[in-house]
Amino acid sequence: MNPVLLKPEKDTHSQVILLGQRRDDLSRMEWRARAAHLWPTIVSCLDGLRESHDILVIEGAGSPAEINLASTDIVNMRVAEAAEAATLIICDIDRGGAFAHLYGTHCLLAAAHRALVRGFVLNKFRGDAALLAPGPELLETLTGIATLAVLPMWRGHGLPEEDGVFDAHPSGTGLSVAIVAYPYISNLDEFAPLKEVPGLSISWARQPQSIASADIVILPGSKSVAADLAWLRERKLDTAIAAHVNAGKPTLAICGGLQMLGGEIRDPHGVEGEGRGLGLLPWSTEFDRVKHYRHKAHTLAPLMGFWANLSGIGFDAYEIRHGRTVADAAASPALRAVLPENCGWQHGNVLALYVHGLFESPPIMHALFGAHTRTLDDTLDGLADFIDLHFAPGTLMSLVGAAENGAS
Repeated sequence: MNPVLLKPEKDTHSQVILLGQRRDDLSRMEWRARAAHLWPTIVSCLDGLRESHDILVIEGAGSPAEINLASTDIVNMRVAEAAEAATLIICDIDRGGAFAHLYGTHCLLAAAHRALVRGFVLNKFRGDAALLAPGPELLETLTGIATLAVLPMWRGHGLPEEDGVFDAHPSGTGLSVAIVAYPYISNLDEFAPLKEVPGLSISWARQPQSIASADIVILPGSKSVAADLAWLRERKLDTAIAAHVNAGKPTLAICGGLQMLGGEIRDPHGVEGEGRGLGLLPWSTEFDRVKHYRHKAHTLAPLMGFWANLSGIGFDAYEIRHGRTVADAAASPALRAVLPENCGWQHGNVLALYVHGLFESPPIMHALFGAHTRTLDDTLDGLADFIDLHFAPGTLMSLVGAAENGAS
């Protein structure tokens, strides 16, 4: 469903993942030249989805009217055109200037793309909707496009953040959790359920004092482990993490965070770069040339200390990594495997896992925090109910009918 992934590695460089596989040849290619090579795969995936599904919902990225990128666009109107999709342009009215944004976007679209637009939507509105008049009516007079819905600001939707960290919750009265926010942090969506735990205080740790004051520290995944280790050391966060671990306070390390806690990090194939871990746990890591990815149900072995309540609980998880970690031959007997195939260990109150998705399991969340949290399916159902409430009945299905020869 997302055949092309750009994985930022520097401010001016991204790794290209095509159909789940790293493509260094495309990563080295000039930005605009990539489109011609990627487009056939995108069309093939789109065609396959259209053949096997009645309705497609296609989300663009950014603005469809980036005229500097229009000739190589492969994420917005070019996809809409290929799918003959009934198109909605959605604007974040909370930022201000919404009517100008919608009018300007409509004007800058090519004529063939303007013809696909079936409506405007104002999102994240705060205040009295009656005060919007006569804005939507005037906009329709200028463009011929109706504003189909006004969606109120809804902070409690529960959806994971798409591109960055979510808002911290520093004022909880219960346990405090510090998630180390290194520059190349990854897979942030798996921490979104923590926001739903009553009383839990969540912060993004970028300073040593944030770790020193936390009950639980989480080292998340990383797109560039060596670079993030250097960042930790520059800011003395390595010392703060070591103090937390050595004090026996609960620590969770996931994927790249797991690698950071060990010793040597070897990179014979030039995947991410070599480095030296924090040396807090007895293992070493080597990056394989081929990325390992897997979706699998796991069951945790008996655990101790803070994590003891998770013993024997099963949960769905996924792996996506180049790293292969092996415990040292002279490892302490205190190091215990808690998942098979070198996917997880416990050492004292440190739980280190290669799998993602721990907090997305309601049984795990209840065992750890005594909280009942929504699943992603629950969240999406709630979002659907919210949309039904604010669109006129039948509006969206009428758009599907208008595009029934293509996609919606």
